[in-house]
Amino acid sequence: MTTQLNQLRFDNRLVRELPADPETKNYRRQVTGAVYSRVNPTPVKQPRLVAGASEVAALLDLPASVFSQAEFAQVFGGNQVLDGMEPHACCYGGHQFGNWAGQLGDGRAINLGEVRNQQGEYWTLQLKGAGPTPYSRTADGLAVLRSSVREFLCSEAMFHLGVPTTRALSLITTGEWVRRDMFYDGNPQLEPGAVVCRVAPNFTRFGNFEIFSARGEIDVLKQLADFTIRKDFAHLLDHKSSDITAEIYLRWFNEICLTTAQLMAHWMRVGFVHGVMNTDNMSILGLTIDYGPYGWLEGYDPDWTPNTTDAQGRRYRYGTQPRVALWNLAQLANALYPLINAVEPLQQALERYRIEYEHCAQRDMANKLGLSQFDPVQDQSLTENLLQVLQSAEIDMTIFYRQLAHLSLDDIHQYTDQQWVDIVRSAYYSAPDIKAEAMMANWMRSYAQRLQQDFVLNGNDNIQRRERMNAVNPKYVLRNYLAQQAIDKAAGGDNSEVEKLLQILRKPYAEQPEHEAYFAKRPEWARHKAGCSMLSCSS
Repeated sequence: MTTQLNQLRFDNRLVRELPADPETKNYRRQVTGAVYSRVNPTPVKQPRLVAGASEVAALLDLPASVFSQAEFAQVFGGNQVLDGMEPHACCYGGHQFGNWAGQLGDGRAINLGEVRNQQGEYWTLQLKGAGPTPYSRTADGLAVLRSSVREFLCSEAMFHLGVPTTRALSLITTGEWVRRDMFYDGNPQLEPGAVVCRVAPNFTRFGNFEIFSARGEIDVLKQLADFTIRKDFAHLLDHKSSDITAEIYLRWFNEICLTTAQLMAHWMRVGFVHGVMNTDNMSILGLTIDYGPYGWLEGYDPDWTPNTTDAQGRRYRYGTQPRVALWNLAQLANALYPLINAVEPLQQALERYRIEYEHCAQRDMANKLGLSQFDPVQDQSLTENLLQVLQSAEIDMTIFYRQLAHLSLDDIHQYTDQQWVDIVRSAYYSAPDIKAEAMMANWMRSYAQRLQQDFVLNGNDNIQRRERMNAVNPKYVLRNYLAQQAIDKAAGGDNSEVEKLLQILRKPYAEQPEHEAYFAKRPEWARHKAGCSMLSCSS
């Protein structure tokens, strides 16, 4: 029988062009001299669709009706391999929490193959949670519903926020139970299993290059680098020659530095905290990849991390993300050095990261405040003072910036401190004391003066300012407590909240008055509830 899925056109370039692991049996081992190992997903009892993203299906030339076909759950739950698919898991290493961890690899991710759509775009389909691979180490290669709901929703939420990211095609429960120790306290529980189908041009990480450089397998390093450049960075090639030279490797590394800087600026703009910025969780394409214990800032706190594993050192806290990304890029530079054999140009590329990040951060802050452009002379201090004010009390970052757009410059000259604070009072988790209220009021006065100056110099007005602010300051983000509520319902067989959140998060900058209840601070009951604030890496 011909189905819509049979129309997928597979062109598996990675499998065809890069060295494979000669061992075809699926058991845990060190894999050397190979970019990938062939491995099939593990069949499951009863795959059932929880949700699908029609926009992602469209990337594959599939209609939304494909989700209702029985075969869909069988294929993307791991029970059926379509003609043209060549399932495999990739080898990579990584620095985890600052330390070299050696071989890691796709321990619970299996690439089904590359689809070429009608526009000539290539999309890799990857199942997360589809069973063990040679890289699973001591793990089972499976995923549970709670982590899979979070990955599915956040992948799509980030895309609609305008943040570069891997995508999610589908979320499917398996009918299996998976044992997980969520709190790492020696009390594992059985949880419903699930599989997410992730979609991206590639899932190549910094760690894919690190492992071969660390092992001295420079021939494989070069093969992978050349393949990556020809496939995803062809615009960097010198078309007069088929050779990839040291100069091209440098252009490539420079571009990675720039896209990574841009990604970090996006994360900081929307208040996203990844939680596990190991080098094996950094995309060579500058995409957000691997949604584990992530979170959004609620009370503004640059020292906050959503990861319980990172609670003591806080290496991956919100405020350090740009610096950690630079450190990770330095590790990638070390890995690529054998292809370039020059330190200074690599250092120059890392400096370009700093420059690009600062440029993006300043541009984003100007937009967040509704200014025509960022003036370092006066706006640097305005921004620094604001970040101090946001820490003077527990103030919700998302709500603050959204409410700040309501400020009108009409009749503000007689405002009291209380009236200034009233503009953003709904962002406070508790009433500010006199000192905190005075800090906010003083900053608001300085901000209003800066706006007035901007209006005079650039012809800006309140309407233009609000439009500029509301285009970069989201109203709806995937707060952890919202995700947890969807998870709880889905665990009971009710997928409606997953679908509802997916719909809301498709338009994060729109007012959506019918969903106003989702534009709210974290409830007090969620402050310390499991899954609603910090999370572990367990999934």
